[in-house]
Amino acid sequence: MEISRFKTQVAIIGAGPAGLMLGHALMLEGIDCIILERQTREHVEARIRAGVLEQVTTDMMARLGLNDRLSKEGLLHEAVVLLSEGSMIPVAITRHTGKHVTVYGQTELTKDLIAAAEDRGLPIVWEAKDVALHDIEGTAPYVTYGAGHRVDCAIIAGCDGYHGPSRYAIPAKVRREFERVYPFGWLGILADVPPCHAEVAYASHDRGFALASMRSMTRSRYYLQVGLDEQVEDWSDERFWDELCTRLGPKLGGQVTRGRSIEKSIAPLRSYVSEPMRHARLFLAGDATHIVPPTGAKGLNLAASDVTYLADALLDWFKKGTSAGIDGYSAQALRRVWKTERFSWYLTELMHRFPDGGAFDRRMQDAELDYIANSDAAQAMIAENYVGLAL
Repeated sequence: MEISRFKTQVAIIGAGPAGLMLGHALMLEGIDCIILERQTREHVEARIRAGVLEQVTTDMMARLGLNDRLSKEGLLHEAVVLLSEGSMIPVAITRHTGKHVTVYGQTELTKDLIAAAEDRGLPIVWEAKDVALHDIEGTAPYVTYGAGHRVDCAIIAGCDGYHGPSRYAIPAKVRREFERVYPFGWLGILADVPPCHAEVAYASHDRGFALASMRSMTRSRYYLQVGLDEQVEDWSDERFWDELCTRLGPKLGGQVTRGRSIEKSIAPLRSYVSEPMRHARLFLAGDATHIVPPTGAKGLNLAASDVTYLADALLDWFKKGTSAGIDGYSAQALRRVWKTERFSWYLTELMHRFPDGGAFDRRMQDAELDYIANSDAAQAMIAENYVGLAL
């Protein structure tokens, strides 16, 4: 879509899940909006990301009327498994919470959102380069991009990820950033092989963390903790499978089906929050304002909760003229953000090997895992957080 000047109510920067869900939520209620995305549609649809959805995310897709394929193809999970040197600790999510999580790839969810945008006429500008935000502290903010393109609006929603420009439009004297960078990364592969276990399994091993997950009953997603100096090229498929089976232990490792990887990459881990999530006419959501380590499968789900809060707040402001929602958005969203950051940090500290960790740290991890294995209350805490805290 090519425009030189466009007037709308909400300019959304970023066509990831946060921006797309927000756009659909507003458009369905008659609020005009446009989405600006610096990448191509093909690039956005091909990105490999998360695959475990909390109920907040599936509820949002149902609210948007876009859950048909998700309901048919998503895998309902009622438990998660922790492994300690091969010993299995099942945590019954549904028994403790009455809820479940759904395994459905973020790639597929994004495709659903983009296809529906095209069908419904939700405008998306692809390859919108050099996006810049202007006059966010006034009553008539606007966004520019490319060669002279301009979008005039009443609200700007920054859903453009960690590297986007929206967060930096908040003055440095206002913005506060909190960060924990972890001294390792995750080497992940995607392979068209059946998963080794019916549930997602987190493994704690002396050689490092491993995760066994899936995208479907015929496509698996596996991860290994690796050093930050590791290169993907150094990890052949055979080396990866050998190491994965070792860390999963003889029982679960023996059930791994090997196959050719169709995607392989290394991602660093960090915990990050930028406050506030609203400044004047600019509102942030998703990775633009917070990053969680993937250990708790929370990145996409936090974006969905942000969008739920933000969409409701904007609808109240545009349709009812009430500002309580937008005024309270940042504080309300951050309460859930920090609790979710805590859980992701907790699982990361519990299941990984830290380069500077000694025998004492290892004994503490062992003691915590033993406590979880024998405490229904500890398992209930994990289940409550894993399935997603209530909005």
